Amino acid sequence: MKKVLIGVSGGVDSSVAALLLKQQGYEVAGVTFKLWGDENSANEKDIQDAKKVCDTLGIKHYIFDYKDMFKSEVIDYFVSEYKKGRTPNPCVMCNKKIKFNAFLNSALEMGYDYIATGHYAFTKYNENTKRYELIQAKSDKKDQSYVLYSLTQEQLSHTLFPIGEYSKEEVRQIAADNNLIVSNKPDSQDICFIPTGDYEKFLLEYTGENCPQGNFKDIKGNIIGKHLGLWHYTIGQRKGLGMAFGKPMFVMDINPDDNSVTLADDNEIFSDTLYTEEANLISVDKLTEPIELMAKIRYSHQKAPAMVFPMDNGELKVVFKEPQRAITKGQAVVFYKDNSVFGGAIIK
Repeated sequence: MKKVLIGVSGGVDSSVAALLLKQQGYEVAGVTFKLWGDENSANEKDIQDAKKVCDTLGIKHYIFDYKDMFKSEVIDYFVSEYKKGRTPNPCVMCNKKIKFNAFLNSALEMGYDYIATGHYAFTKYNENTKRYELIQAKSDKKDQSYVLYSLTQEQLSHTLFPIGEYSKEEVRQIAADNNLIVSNKPDSQDICFIPTGDYEKFLLEYTGENCPQGNFKDIKGNIIGKHLGLWHYTIGQRKGLGMAFGKPMFVMDINPDDNSVTLADDNEIFSDTLYTEEANLISVDKLTEPIELMAKIRYSHQKAPAMVFPMDNGELKVVFKEPQRAITKGQAVVFYKDNSVFGGAIIK
């Protein structure tokens, strides 16, 4: 019997994933990660919910303390990216460093064959290419393949995603039918370590630093006002600029070198080209020639056709068929071929 260690977060998705694995005949145990917060935090409450679910399912429950790693690899990364005028996606980094790296290593050391999570996606082995593939979930609305693009072939070969074929409504119904206490638990929102969604307040309290005010500039470099500090802004933003300009203005660029924010009209924040760093390809080992793919420049973005060009430094140049709005440094661009994730990278 194959053994699976599943990450149970205390939410309905991972709870149902654990149930389905058990029904499929695997030997299953659950593990919850300590990532942030104190004994009164949401993370601690989730750990208790996860334990109750594991008790209901009759499976072992472990707790892995990844607080130090989460701080150094995810929170500190998040802060440093903001200081560079970029807008990071910490969930992508958490998956890359913790959920599919540290967790997998721990599971293999403990003698488990696979890890599993409650992400909405699929894996499958392609006999023709001899490679593991990452496939979009059947429910477009819940598909989470975007935040999983960094998985390697080794990680995909040891990973199961049991709920990829279900909708959220179906998952909740399965939980209710099996008397899981989390069947009606609300989905988590925003970034887990910033439950209020107030990034500026978090950055101020975490760093103990004030984010200095600076100049708003237009695209010609003229000073047109004062901004509240770089941390208050992201590319494409219109509301909350801190002052009025007599017409709608949008953040076009954030410039930490001179502590300025460039504003422009809406039609000026479209671009058809981006460059990447830290690329990870899933469908091929290496890109040797240009290829046309569909690409998403952020989690909630619609896919758009683009040509992807390999560069001499191993990174990628992406040219969209139609200009895209508010391409943002620090976010991930993820490439799709049909319903399979071809790969992805960080926008630089």
